[in-house]
Amino acid sequence: MFSVIFPGQGSQIVGMGKEFYDKFDLVKGLFKEADETLNYSISKLILEGPKEELDLTANTQPAIFLISYSIFNVIKKEFNIDLNKAKYFAGHSLGEYSALSCAGYLNFAETLKILRIRGDAMQNSVPKGEGGMVAVLGSTVEVIEKIFKDNENKFIAQIANDNSEGQIVLSGKTQDLEKLIEVLKENSIKNIKLPVSAPFHCSLMNKATEIMTEELNKISFSDGSNKLISNVTAEAISNSEDLKSLLIKQIENRVRWRESVLNIINNDVDHFIEIGPGKVLSGLVKRINREVKINTINSLEDIENLKI
Repeated sequence: MFSVIFPGQGSQIVGMGKEFYDKFDLVKGLFKEADETLNYSISKLILEGPKEELDLTANTQPAIFLISYSIFNVIKKEFNIDLNKAKYFAGHSLGEYSALSCAGYLNFAETLKILRIRGDAMQNSVPKGEGGMVAVLGSTVEVIEKIFKDNENKFIAQIANDNSEGQIVLSGKTQDLEKLIEVLKENSIKNIKLPVSAPFHCSLMNKATEIMTEELNKISFSDGSNKLISNVTAEAISNSEDLKSLLIKQIENRVRWRESVLNIINNDVDHFIEIGPGKVLSGLVKRINREVKINTINSLEDIENLKI
């Protein structure tokens, strides 16, 4: 059995999806609809840049979704490969929206609009420079949580992403992260400060939660065709009301990606298909389990080599 997975922020590059845009009218149509829905030329930004503008969270989130959704539909409609036979759909952070749209819970235009709002809300939840994220390599969730507890009077930080074996991302205020980095160094734990402008997936995103609560409550979700794995619980969901509350919680809660992948594998899935720009999730899945089959789909050649 196979599972379809969708990447999150950080996978974007200028020119992503160009091969599909040039070859398929279907993709040109989706790009045109995206421009009209968002009232600006996201297609020009994706195909031509500039990179600094594409990297703004409010642009990145709908842009990555547009590419993932376009590739998914090319596979389905131009190559007649039925990806909805997948046992589960899952996505990393914003990728969860790509998953729910491709599975039929939310239509294309609504997903674009909500991701534009989500990106803007997350970007502006904390003034620029006041928060950030640090990647920790070669450690465990248990070790990091003990460091937080032992130093709770010195700094406050949270686990934002439990990505894979030995890769955890932490969020917090800049001044707290500086103190945390010192403690990590004292414990010989390798860490890298990430080039992001906001501390995603932590309680500092509370303003974004307020905005997304209001926006998501305006939307009616359909009953989709596939079970989704929630970032918040790492468990399968298919009820649209549960979905709404979990998408709201997702803003401030950790992305439990490692646990999600393990749960998918433990439910008889031995093949993962990553759809969208980059191959970040494929790398994470490989670190979690080297035995499973992985296809990364972001070119025509990748689709031609896909067997399910």
